[in-house]
Amino acid sequence: MQKGTICIVEDEEDIRDILEIQLKREGYSPISADTGEAGLELVREKLPSLVLLDLMLPGMDGFDVCRKLKEDKSTKDIPIVMLTARGEEADIITGLEIGADDYITKPFSPRVVISRIKSVLRRGGRNQPGQDGILDYGPIHIDQPRHIVTLDDKPLDLTATEFKLLSFLCNRPGWVFTRQQIVDNVRGEDYAVTERSVDVQVVGLRKKLGDHAEYIETVRGVGYRARELM
Repeated sequence: MQKGTICIVEDEEDIRDILEIQLKREGYSPISADTGEAGLELVREKLPSLVLLDLMLPGMDGFDVCRKLKEDKSTKDIPIVMLTARGEEADIITGLEIGADDYITKPFSPRVVISRIKSVLRRGGRNQPGQDGILDYGPIHIDQPRHIVTLDDKPLDLTATEFKLLSFLCNRPGWVFTRQQIVDNVRGEDYAVTERSVDVQVVGLRKKLGDHAEYIETVRGVGYRARELM
């Protein structure tokens, strides 16, 4: 049974072939392009379930492709997983900030790629709060209208900024956010949030989470995420 269409935008033929074989084995329907321009046209035409996008492409690079897809109403909600050379932290941060959902560093294992694809597609619906503003993440219960958080049914005493930070991350478990993205979305009422102070806020939040501190994960060189709960 076909699980969905995955568009591979990659200029290295060997990598495209490996990904296509693995995707077919897993029940996906792969389509591919070897340039940014061709990839952009293919995504707009086929509207795949997800895009695997290499950053270093001839002509239009992966960043421009990502920007154009996120600016287009017909494609802005299609998840994008970047393929990037190892150690390019600045590129990873830029990609995430312009709308990519995840990244995979080269060289990579095809099994890792499949796992990441499944994870991104699984969380595509996000962990949105209900109409009543209630959000549940594992043992954490967030009542947004009343500004109340409980952990294992016990109240957590959080500052306004910690509350916003926790809500923001738990609303999208598994998603990696840069410090700047967190600053843009968590504007503290009781604390001036800057990229540097995000680290301070996370340290304080982890202390209050106690035995569940590992739910807030550090992604080295990039930022933070709420651990994806299985």
